[in-house]
Formats: sequence, structure tokens, C-alpha cells
Amino acid sequence: MLYSKYEWRIREAAPTITERLAHDLSLPPIVASLMASRGIQSAEDGRKFLYGTFELTHDPYLMQGMREAVPRIRKALEDREHVLIYGDYDADGVSSTSLMIHLMRYLGASYDIYIPHRSNEGYGLHNHALDWAHQQGVSLVITVDTGISAVEQIAYANSLGIDVIVTDHHEPPEVLPEAYALINPKIPTCPYPFKGLAGVGVAYKLAQALVGDPPEEWLQIVSIGTIADLMPLTGENRVLVKHGIESMRKTRYEGIRCLLEVSGIHVEQVTAVNVAFSMAPRINASGRLDHAGRAVTLLTTEHREEAERLAWELDGLNKDRQQVVENIVQEALGMVQNRWGGQEIPPVIVLAGEGWNVGVVGIVASKILERFYRPVVILGIDPETGNCKGSARSIPGFDIYAALLTCKDVMDHFGGHPSAAGMSLHRDRLEAFEQGLHRYAEDALEAEHLIAVCEADLEASLSEVSVPILEQMEQLGPFGMANAVPKIVFRDVVIKDVRKIGKEGKHLKLRLQQKREVIDAISFGWGHLADILPVGSAVDVLGELSVNEWNGSRKVQLMIQDICANYQQVFDYRGIKEPIREIQRWRAELEPHLRCPAVRSAVVYAKDSHPEIKSQLYDMCLWVYDRNAGIVPDNEIAASGSQEEISVLFVLDVPETAEQLAAFMSAFHSVPNIFMLHPTRNLRERLQIPDREQFKKLYVSLAGMTSAPMPEIEVVTRLQKQTSLSSRMLVKVLDVFEELAFIQRDQGQITFVPKPEKKPLDASRHFRELSDLADMEQHLLHADTEQLTQWMTSRTKGVS
Repeated sequence: MLYSKYEWRIREAAPTITERLAHDLSLPPIVASLMASRGIQSAEDGRKFLYGTFELTHDPYLMQGMREAVPRIRKALEDREHVLIYGDYDADGVSSTSLMIHLMRYLGASYDIYIPHRSNEGYGLHNHALDWAHQQGVSLVITVDTGISAVEQIAYANSLGIDVIVTDHHEPPEVLPEAYALINPKIPTCPYPFKGLAGVGVAYKLAQALVGDPPEEWLQIVSIGTIADLMPLTGENRVLVKHGIESMRKTRYEGIRCLLEVSGIHVEQVTAVNVAFSMAPRINASGRLDHAGRAVTLLTTEHREEAERLAWELDGLNKDRQQVVENIVQEALGMVQNRWGGQEIPPVIVLAGEGWNVGVVGIVASKILERFYRPVVILGIDPETGNCKGSARSIPGFDIYAALLTCKDVMDHFGGHPSAAGMSLHRDRLEAFEQGLHRYAEDALEAEHLIAVCEADLEASLSEVSVPILEQMEQLGPFGMANAVPKIVFRDVVIKDVRKIGKEGKHLKLRLQQKREVIDAISFGWGHLADILPVGSAVDVLGELSVNEWNGSRKVQLMIQDICANYQQVFDYRGIKEPIREIQRWRAELEPHLRCPAVRSAVVYAKDSHPEIKSQLYDMCLWVYDRNAGIVPDNEIAASGSQEEISVLFVLDVPETAEQLAAFMSAFHSVPNIFMLHPTRNLRERLQIPDREQFKKLYVSLAGMTSAPMPEIEVVTRLQKQTSLSSRMLVKVLDVFEELAFIQRDQGQITFVPKPEKKPLDASRHFRELSDLADMEQHLLHADTEQLTQWMTSRTKGVS
């Protein structure tokens, strides 16, 4: 049984609404169903969703603070004041700063920009930066994607005679700064109808207020920041991003064009998904490992050569970032094992490490969250000062910003959203910080919050999807937060081919079949699953569809997000080298898919066959075959546990007798996954199921040899020449003849009994055991994988 990573919840679309949308909008039923499952109830709503334009956006002057900000900026332009654009170092901050540069150029302003260094300075407005601005003659600061929490810093700017206009979209604190103007739709008193704008979206509304109808190409910058900052692609954001992506397909911005090319994306075919997974990480890498100014220059340069150089530099930084992340993730996983190995992991995971690059701790937090499905805080510790800077990522239903509010007394600074946040504090306060989060989680987290859920849009068959259908699905884009790429469940598809692909076999490629339909499928990072997805397996898959183009051919491809097999599975690894090492690897890699912690993992083997097993697999349930009891526990974990709770069984040796097989099957009849790792045996030693005619011929052959004693080895040699039976089989035959008193054995000599008492063959215990043992070995040692699987499955189902 292959367990799904998530609990699949399939949205239900009312058939009547689906039919109405399909009819009124001339859509295929599957596309209409997708729209209905996303809450679209009428043809009018459907037309707005599919074809909505700028009439669905809002007047920028509805945003509180705009009527104060615009005249102040115009005055600065008239008086040739020097303006400072103060941004942030993430992709939204980079986009916001870049958009403001385009705006300042458009307005002919005198301006400078300032973005703090993530590692050296940290998030937000800083007094030393304001001192620098004052020295440069700045009299107006416009913040983008930051500033809403900068109460003390803005007070300091006021003292310097600098006016500050804040444009931000982060959660506002209880006490707001006394800025010249505060523009943030999330301020409780702000009447702006749409609250989901990114920082760059708020900056764009300011640009709209200043110039009326900004150049369409500015929406390309808006798209990047909105997508990268995981803002909902609904309402106004949907309109802005949709038009931004359309503009990007014919972009004149050299930086965007080069970044797409470096990412391997055809400019004319760019999508919001490409922006999220290819462009945004490279832009973010600039601020994570270097300085975000490099990415700002890329998005604002007008020179092709500079754009190419910067795009390749960001690509290199992104590769470095990936390696840094991987190293920290491994350290963090080691910490989890050391702190809570074998124990229940706390409701909020807090991990801190010296020297961890604070530019990537947010990514690390996301990966640890994905592994354990709990809110996670990852902090980098400066070993010299003891100062910690970190990022938090949370799960649905747990507001991490609200959780941090309860710990604000132990932090120097914090800010963020319900799902993601940043903070700084001293290492001496880490324990109090962690305990505070745990206390909050005890009240706020329920058991159902800790169940990873994946919402799928619908179930379908492979025959329902095609390239034309996918092209119509694309009308539902741009896809991103709150308007995800459609996730579809396909049930009972059969694996026709399985391969590991990519560097070190990290990724998985499958060929799936359902009736006559066949589809290629890819799953990134799941190459290890190839070990437990044998050809012929029937599985359920959940994934996203795309069109794969290769050599002029366009085919539907499935990007697998999750996979499961809801039946007992037997994995054939007979004769594998170093089985104990493989057991350790499988348990480490496959635990989420097999749910096999040590106490739920069992190993069965022959006594003394693996002397190293107790030192290497000491934390697992160890069982050995026994001549009398059939099978017995070989360590305390096995003795105190229940076989009913075992989720995976590793078989290192075959039973020696049918009784041992029966005991083995009885003990582990309900185990969902069985790995057969036992050695194979030479065919020359093969046993055959006894045949009465065969025994009759052997009896005649023995009679024809001599009634005088003869060495048993010579008897076996002569019989081998007359038959195709193995020497091992012939020794078993002699055991039967001896039990029936057809021969006598004495000190290695055999004597034929001329006129024995007539007895039926099945009166011999050895004959019956030989039949059972030959049948057992035929399947365990010599059958092909399909036969072995069917035999094991039928045997386990036949006992209880």
C-alpha cells in the first residue's frame, strides 16, 4: 500500500450549474465543471472571469492616503526635490522598486533608491539609511512593500525634516507610524474594496493616481511581484496579472526577456506558472545571497548586454541558493531527529543554526513544513553577536502573525502575514520564544489542522483530456494563489513504464495507461518512488495537466502532485546486494509514503544469518524463524509490539519449513507492504512438487541397483544421471523412502529393502512436507515477480 501524501478533497460542482455554464459559454463539460467548482455560478460571472478587463479594477483614490500622497509627490516634482524610493529585498520589493523607477523616469523626477541588505541590515526602514538620505538632500521618502510598522523610524525621519509616504500591503500594527501619508488597503479604516494587492500592486495604484493611464508594459512588473509574493490571483489582481502576462509575451524590457531566456522559457509562451517557478526564484536569489539591487537593475536596464550579464548572474546565484538551501535542510532534519527522534514532534517547529544564511531560511522553513506539516520557524544565528534572524511559514488555519504577536516581548522586530512572517531576536530568548509559540498553538491548533490536505477540482478519466481541452482550460488562468492550476484525480491507472530521470535519478517519470489511453507523467523530487512502483501496478494519481511540446509534437502530460495504491503490495528485490543498507535507505526515503517509523517496521530472517542486524537495525522489530514456534521475536521492540501495527515487512530469508511459512503468514497477514529481499537459490538445488509416477520410477531404479549397502552419495549420483532431479531433491526422496521403510540408512550407507510393507506415499510426513516445501520454494525462489506477488497476496488473505 502506497499512502498518499495528502488527504484528497475533491470539490463538488453542482451538475446543473456545470451544464448551464457549458451551454451558455460554449465550454466543454470538464472546463465548465472546473469553473463551477471555483464558485462561478452564472454565465455573467463566467464572462467576467474569462474576459474581464479594467472595468473590474478600482479607482486608486478610494485608497486611504492617496489624496494626501499625490499632491505631495507633484509638489516634489515641481520643486525638483530629491526623492528616495525605499524598497525591500524580496521579489515583490524588487518589483515595487523597479516600477517606481519607471514611474520616476516617466515623471522626470530627481530620485535615488535604497534597498537594505538582507543579511547585514535586515527588513524594514533603518535610521542609518535615513541619515544617508538626509546627507543626499532627500526631502521625500516613498516606501514600497515596507514601512507600515516603522513607527520609530518614520518619527526619526520627521525629526530630520523628511516627509515619508508609505505604500505597503503587510498587516498593519496596532500603532501606525505618523507618516505624511499611509497607503495600505489593509489599514482597517481604508475603504478600498480589494485587500489582496501585493506591494507592487499598491505602488501601481499610486502610479495610476499620478499619471492616470500608466503604460501597459508596467503591468509586466506588477505581475512578477504579485505572483512571486503569493498574492491571490482573484479580483483586481487577476485583471492586472492577466494583462501583465499578455504584455510580457511581447515584452520590450530587455531584462525580462533575458531572464525568461535564461530560464528556458519561450517569451511568446510565458505563463504565470513560469513566473512563479522560474523568474521569481532567480529574482529572489539576488536578495538572498547578494544584494537585491542587482535584480532591480535587471528589471530596469535598457541595454541588452547588461541584461544578459545580469540574467546569467542571477541564474548562477539561484543555483548557489539551491545548494545552500539543501545543506541547511539536511542540518535541520538532523536537528529534528536529534531533538524529537521517536517522540511526538511539537505543534510548532522552531530550529536555529549558527551560520545559516538568513537569506534562505524562509525557503528552508517551507521545505521543513512540507516534510512534517506543521508551522515552522527557521532562524540563522550570528555566532559573534548571538542575534537571530528568521522566517516562519505556516499551515492553513494557523495565523503565524497572530502567534508572533503573543511573543512580541521576546523579539526585537517582527512582521508578516497569517501564512508567512519574519522576525529577529537574541539567542538567549530562543527558548522563551519557542515556549510562547507552543502555548499559543495549544489553544489555536486542532488535530484536523495537522492533516495535510490537497484540494482537487474533479475526477476524470484519461479519455476526457486532450490538447484542445487543455487549451480551453488555459482560459481559466492566470493560475496562482486562490486560482490554482486545476488539480485532477485519475483513478486506477496502470503503470506501463517507470524510470528515474534527472541528476542522480532525483525525478520520476511514468507512463500510465487507462483502458486504451496512455499518458506520460512526471513527478519532481520523487525519483525514489521508482523503487515501490513496479510495472503493472494500479495506482490513483492527483496532478496538474500541461502540454508537452517536443520536435513539433504536442502531447498531454501529467505533473504528479500525489500518488497512492490502496492495496497490499509485494516488492520483489530477491537477491539484492547489501539488503540491510537498502532497508535503511528505504526507511529514510519512503517513510512518508509507506508510513514506516521504526516501531512499525519489521524484519524477518533466519537465526545467525545476519550477525550485524542487531547493531544496524536495532530500533526495528526483529523476528527470526524457529523450528518449534515457527517464528519468534528477536528483540524487545518486537516482543512488546503488535504485528497488527506493522506497516512494512522486510523478508531477509525464506522459511525452512511449511510450518514456519504458516506462522510467518499468520503473524503478518495484515501488513500492507512486504519487501522480499531473500537470496535466490541455484536451480540445480531446486525442489519439485512430488509426483507419484516419478517416485515409482525412482523406486524401480533403487531396486535395480543392488540390495547390498551402497554409499548414499553414490546412490544420489547414479539417480541424478537417470533423472533431471537436483541432489537436494533426491535426498528428500530418500527421506520419504526411509520413513516408509523402503530403504535403510546406516552410517552413510543405503540398503534397499526387497519386500517392504506396502504404504501410500502420503502416509509419509516427509512426503507431505516435501510437497509443501517445494510449492513454497517454487514461488519464493523461482517464480517471476507477478506470480510471487499473487502467491504472497493470496497466502496473506487466506490467514487471520
